[in-house]
Amino acid sequence: MKITICGSLYFIDEIMRAKVELEKLGHSVETPPTEVPGENGQPIPVAEMYVIYKNAKADDAWVWKNRERAMNNHNRKIEYAEAVLIMNLEKNGVAGYIGSNTLLEMGLAFYLGKKIYLFAPVPDQPAKEELLGMHPSVINGDLSKLCF
Repeated sequence: MKITICGSLYFIDEIMRAKVELEKLGHSVETPPTEVPGENGQPIPVAEMYVIYKNAKADDAWVWKNRERAMNNHNRKIEYAEAVLIMNLEKNGVAGYIGSNTLLEMGLAFYLGKKIYLFAPVPDQPAKEELLGMHPSVINGDLSKLCF
């Protein structure tokens, strides 16, 4: 199956581990990049860019151009996939955290008719009704449950 993994860049290490495991199971897997262009075009780790996003000001044009490019690139990966795996791990004290960008990605997958898998149960957060309305399959960390 063609799978695109979505989730906070905060979880990039876990995303990359899941990619390896899914590929061992025979899946074709797309993920967010591990490096992105920095301010001067030089590659920087995506974890470093995550910190830059969190601390950027509204007028930091290069940051938001980079973010726009990253979002569009990942949306194309969702379009390519048959399914998305949402890496919703604990963040900021929220079990199963799904941030606003990941919610957007889930919405795109839902609109495109892709199968949606959640790594962990639906979190208790403000978008819970929208999450449940997309009818995700919760795999409780068992990657072998990704199948049609």
